[in-house]
Amino acid sequence: MKTYNVAVVGIGIVGKEMVKILRERKFPIKSLKILATRERTEDIAGEKFKVEKTTADSFKDMDIALFAGTEGAKGASRQFGWGAVEKGALVIDNGDDFRMDARVPLIVPEVNPEALQKHQGFISNPNCSTIQLVMALFPLHQKARIKRVIVSTYQAVSGTGKAAVKELEKEAKDFLENRDTKPEIYPHQIAFNLFPQVGNLSKEYPGYYAEEVKFIRETRKILGEQDLAISATCVRVPVFNAHSEAITVEFEEKMSPEDAKQMLRNSPGIKVIDEPEKFLYPTPFDVSGKDEVFVGRIRKNPLFPNSLDLWVVGDNIRKGAALNAIQIAESLIKDSKN
Repeated sequence: MKTYNVAVVGIGIVGKEMVKILRERKFPIKSLKILATRERTEDIAGEKFKVEKTTADSFKDMDIALFAGTEGAKGASRQFGWGAVEKGALVIDNGDDFRMDARVPLIVPEVNPEALQKHQGFISNPNCSTIQLVMALFPLHQKARIKRVIVSTYQAVSGTGKAAVKELEKEAKDFLENRDTKPEIYPHQIAFNLFPQVGNLSKEYPGYYAEEVKFIRETRKILGEQDLAISATCVRVPVFNAHSEAITVEFEEKMSPEDAKQMLRNSPGIKVIDEPEKFLYPTPFDVSGKDEVFVGRIRKNPLFPNSLDLWVVGDNIRKGAALNAIQIAESLIKDSKN
């Protein structure tokens, strides 16, 4: 079996998860290099790793470079990404700097693997919430073309990074112990609260925040539907991990809930939990740590013709970031053998 020199750039929540998943999936690694802004030693799942400071020369002799940027830690690929490509590395970037770049395919392996054929050495991971949305929509879109999508998200703090996780922990303790607390990562207290803001306001879409614009633009690019009617409202909620989405989908022809359930059950990477009479549906607590995207509450929408409502939950750090990036690398390795 051929093995590869792999670099992981960034060692926050996503970077550490990448290292764990590489080990779990027995990725064919010849050498593993961990890069960040400074040298140090990090403990990941009980194993100690030397972390090197990232420089332009860090990517010499690297076959694959996984850039682990999150909402709270981005920009490394802008500084080093294309330079790494020039040195011969295949770059898979979790940050959002190049997702809409015409040179860069935006990939969910279960949805649009054919787009990998056009890569120029640089591939982007979609936004975490976009990944689980298109995972649920794609099988249905294949059966009955989607006309319109309306989505509201309930996004965990891990999407912002480890500092936001610590902020939720601290605020919850302060609140329960009657101490004053002051938010530093978010504009409002997140403990026992929520707010309809993920990212900064967009100039392109007045009144929309950045995460909502990502939904619109990235979904269109991945599905190859540039005129798809889609609207999003993204909400930060006091959940540590796993994003949830309430989705209304209108199709060009009739789609029954039963047909949708069957198609989703037969789709790779999807798990259907939909027995509301037994109180069975996906929740962030149950989904956290899982690789699949979970779908439930599949029901007919009474307001729009040919429409369904769905509830979709996914681990934003695993499938929404680290796992999807590694699956991209696995897909390319598989294709190279064929």
